[in-house]
Amino acid sequence: MSTPPLASGPEGPGALRPLLDTVLDALASGGRARGGPLPAGGPKAVAARIADALGDVLPDDGDPDALRALVHALAEGAADPADPLCAAHLHCPPLAVATAADLAASILNPSLDSWDQAPAASALEAQVTHALAHAIGLADGLVTTGGTESNQLALLLAREAHGGSVRLVCGANAHHSLPRAAWLLGLPDPVVVPAPSGTLDPAALDAALTALSGPLLVAATAGTTDAGLVDPLPGIAGLCAAHGARLHIDAAYGGGLAFSDHHRDKLTGLDAAHTVTLDLHKLGWQPVAAGLLAVARPSELAVLHQRADYLNAGDDTEAGLPDLLGRSLRTTRRPDVLKIAVTLRTLGRTGLGALVDAVCAHAREFAALVQGHPGFELYDRPVISTVLFRPVDAADDTVAAVRRGLLHEGRAVLGRARLDGRLWLKATFLNPHTRPDDLAQLLKLVEGTTPR
Repeated sequence: MSTPPLASGPEGPGALRPLLDTVLDALASGGRARGGPLPAGGPKAVAARIADALGDVLPDDGDPDALRALVHALAEGAADPADPLCAAHLHCPPLAVATAADLAASILNPSLDSWDQAPAASALEAQVTHALAHAIGLADGLVTTGGTESNQLALLLAREAHGGSVRLVCGANAHHSLPRAAWLLGLPDPVVVPAPSGTLDPAALDAALTALSGPLLVAATAGTTDAGLVDPLPGIAGLCAAHGARLHIDAAYGGGLAFSDHHRDKLTGLDAAHTVTLDLHKLGWQPVAAGLLAVARPSELAVLHQRADYLNAGDDTEAGLPDLLGRSLRTTRRPDVLKIAVTLRTLGRTGLGALVDAVCAHAREFAALVQGHPGFELYDRPVISTVLFRPVDAADDTVAAVRRGLLHEGRAVLGRARLDGRLWLKATFLNPHTRPDDLAQLLKLVEGTTPR
């Protein structure tokens, strides 16, 4: 048996071209077989089709058709975020240019744990993270896998800045990764402040900060995952300053508003934070993963430093080789910064801002359709690109059944959220190519599924 070709090196491009044709053809045929935003039949049907395509996971003899067969099966069984009727989660359709850049990153395969494995990628990462942090009013940043890792890093930096312990104070609307990070880091149980209207209540926060003692970290949210709401950031920042509390802002969803001239003011107060979480695989249209933790005080990153002689020997560092181990909690890291850098340079602030404006406009248009339909109730006007709605007078179990029915039939992907003690259908618009008739069709599908 001949040795299989490599993706890089002199022979790489020639080996890849026919394989890329195979992948693209399989993606197209799989999408046609799916015929909608997700596969019909539910989990058992999808699992059966995957098992049939996979066969023996590790056969004695290889199958040269495996690439085509498994890519086809994955595409046929995918929830396609590029389909306008796939609108449940913060799961964006990635830009073609970003995906192409990600392919280059996979081919070159640099590992950002030492300079000699990633000379250009390490320089690119340092410059791009610095620029992105400056764009939101902070000083520097680290690339992460997403909001969960960024939030965990924010709590770790806060803990170390306060000598080994800090107490998290967050709203009832905060992302679950924040209390989870507190548990993982051995911190005290978080203090959860009411968020009666879906955003953190400043009066309740003031009372909590007044009653508490010791080092405190307040976590605010710019773009909740349930309704896309933004906490009153300027007021929260003022309370933190008055009480001497540290401020972290989880802007994993809403941070992309910074690209838009029309929506940037919703992030007023972001620059007052000690740390900010960003996710460009949401309102940045990047393939997963593309997270960032921006920091106001780069000196705090020194606590992440580790020494491993085979990666950052002292004499190498003294000789001028950059030390990368203090840039992440991870050791081996792929160059996710490449796709981000390519996107920023290709589209610019104006191009990205136009995408943000488009999806926010789609949300407003859909909300207007809901509000004008006598059979539906709108939770509130959208702040970013999420709309919550429900059939009028429907019980919660009916709302849940409507969503599951659409999923099982493969007709639409909607999310769910619980606010004001009721269950709502959630539509999150992240596809800038969505058209008005797509919005009307989505509402019509829900109407047709709602029991009379």
